[in-house]
Amino acid sequence: MKFLKNKFFIIMLCIALALVIVPSVLSLMGLGSYVTDAVMTVTSPFRSAATYVADAVEGFTSYFTEYDRLKAENAELKERIAELEEEYYDIEEIEELNEWLMDYLELAREHTDYDLAVANIVGRETGNYMTVFTLDAGTESGIDVDMPVITSDGIVGYVTEVGTNWCKVLTILESSSSVGAVVEATGDLGLLEGDFEMREEGLCKLTYLSADSEVAVGDRIISSGLGSIYPRGLVIGYVESIEYDEYSRTITAYVSPSADLENLSRVMIIKSYETVAE
Repeated sequence: MKFLKNKFFIIMLCIALALVIVPSVLSLMGLGSYVTDAVMTVTSPFRSAATYVADAVEGFTSYFTEYDRLKAENAELKERIAELEEEYYDIEEIEELNEWLMDYLELAREHTDYDLAVANIVGRETGNYMTVFTLDAGTESGIDVDMPVITSDGIVGYVTEVGTNWCKVLTILESSSSVGAVVEATGDLGLLEGDFEMREEGLCKLTYLSADSEVAVGDRIISSGLGSIYPRGLVIGYVESIEYDEYSRTITAYVSPSADLENLSRVMIIKSYETVAE
């Protein structure tokens, strides 16, 4: 009874009755199309809004579905790229190793008097600029102190310490290193030494050249085999610059090693060789 006294309830009840009775009466009078048109007109904004919301929800769902698909595809592509990069580096390493082995075989054929051992560089002394290396070959491979270490490009240095399966190598850039050398083009003899100030520039110096020496920039320097642990004829490097000393009347040539000491990964150790007297 309280509901019947409520004005809001009475108004809503009247509206509901009108919505039910009026369309029915108009339909009985043959005016149903007007009712349908009126209903469609009134509800059109609501239907448009409902369609918009449905489309938005569908688009939102499609976005996240596409995002998940693209994310999964991106992950697959990254994995495939990583696999291809690994394959590329493997091929590059194999090609590098093959090239190195070809150089090794060529050197072995050229110098049949050399007893060569192959070693990998496994460490570099901290604080030393390309001057002290550690190799993975030692006494069990027949390695001993003072054995020359080379590549197909030229001299690297010599063995200074040896363990069971390791050894240390001092390169020609180290200040305590020296090699009996000769200027190939002129036949001038000299002593190639490491220099503390020049080693960071990757250079060593050729001293005791006479003032009348015709040594020139670009000349190749090779080992002389005299008073040295190195056999004769190994390439040491090329003359980068020349300095004349007026007081001692001598020439000093600064030499860049032909072996790429900074990027070495493998070397050859000459365990023994025949000395050729001239």
